[in-house]
Amino acid sequence: MEYTNLGRTGLSVSRLCLGTMNFGPKTTPSDSFAIMDRALEHGINFFDTANVYGWKIGEGITETIIGNWIGQGGGRREKIVLATKVYGKMQEWPNGQGLSARHIIAEANASLRRLQTDYIDLYQMHHISRSTPWEEIWQAMEVLVAQGKVLYVGSSNFAGWHIAAAQESAKSRHFLGLVAEQCIYNLMARTVELEVLPAARQYGLGVIPWSPLHGGLLSGALAKIAAGEAGRSGEGRAADDLEKNRAAIEQFEKLAAELGAAPSNLALAWLLAQDGVTAPIIGPRTNEQLDGALGALELTLTQETLDRLDELFPPVGKGGPGPEAWAW
Repeated sequence: MEYTNLGRTGLSVSRLCLGTMNFGPKTTPSDSFAIMDRALEHGINFFDTANVYGWKIGEGITETIIGNWIGQGGGRREKIVLATKVYGKMQEWPNGQGLSARHIIAEANASLRRLQTDYIDLYQMHHISRSTPWEEIWQAMEVLVAQGKVLYVGSSNFAGWHIAAAQESAKSRHFLGLVAEQCIYNLMARTVELEVLPAARQYGLGVIPWSPLHGGLLSGALAKIAAGEAGRSGEGRAADDLEKNRAAIEQFEKLAAELGAAPSNLALAWLLAQDGVTAPIIGPRTNEQLDGALGALELTLTQETLDRLDELFPPVGKGGPGPEAWAW
């Protein structure tokens, strides 16, 4: 396993992050336990979850599964860097969602109980709050850090200017502020290259891409459909995106075959080659899928291959950061 620092911090995390969103809704607790144990065997120490995962308001199903796994002992908690999130609706009543100081602190304590731990390594804001001032957000986070309940703070789904505003406010309070941004980023979703990635690099945030395979479209979707194994890539929005990008995906799968790589590993290797990317989030539903994802770490892409991928899935505008990407 390869490790890197999370942004500008001294915290070491694996170059692949174990996503747990399937734990509960799609993966049984026993299978989830097996996947987490296998992740540790492979040296994956970065686990990501959220209080809303499980998608039943207020229940925190996924966090509970992870907590029960941690509760088995054996050094499980000490070995992992545990990330969770706050923002989503956890109560039907007012103040049951968002980033008010009340909700941040209440949900941190609730997550700690479900996760059966006394600290969260990375506490991420799941979305920007347009109605809460940064002074209130940082005051709440400072309390949690001072209490030892949260070690680092991150963001998710922020715009570039949100990152800048957050960091300037934290700086004025002599607080570390954000250390990571979790955003959708893959060959088919490159908008973050315009402003989010440049802001993250400027302020020393690690980038944690979610949906690195774009809903399965970059995992050999056409080959799976031909074999009658379409899965998520044959449904809903993914099916629409597949039809719009069929020619590019066909060539992408052909390129992966020429390289002797699984399409999913080619997509992950491309992300790992991007400046500032810390660890793509993989969401295996089986140990076999988890084992297969490690092949991405062994795949080194030549400049010729990177250029070919840019041809198949062009960046936004003229490529690179704004304003160059759209202004000249």
